[in-house]
Amino acid sequence: MKNVQLELYTRPTCSDCQAGKSFLEKHRISYINHDLSEQPEKEKELRKLTGTRMVPAFVFKDKSLLGRLSKPEVLIGFESNIDRVKNILKID
Repeated sequence: MKNVQLELYTRPTCSDCQAGKSFLEKHRISYINHDLSEQPEKEKELRKLTGTRMVPAFVFKDKSLLGRLSKPEVLIGFESNIDRVKNILKID
């Protein structure tokens, strides 16, 4: 997962969010968690990135110098995107 920063937007009542966080912890993937129940101000950011309030939202940002100009990759939902998440994180 070099040069990629992962931010995760979640809510505690969302089972798909909990499954995503468990998966990341199991694979020792570091991420920044934005719990919208504790950080309601982050919902504006989520809407700007995704156009919706749906969680979980996985936001992969390129950490390289040139990557600052690139748009982050955003995936909404864990179960429906597990293969893409594994591919980005290089998990078998």
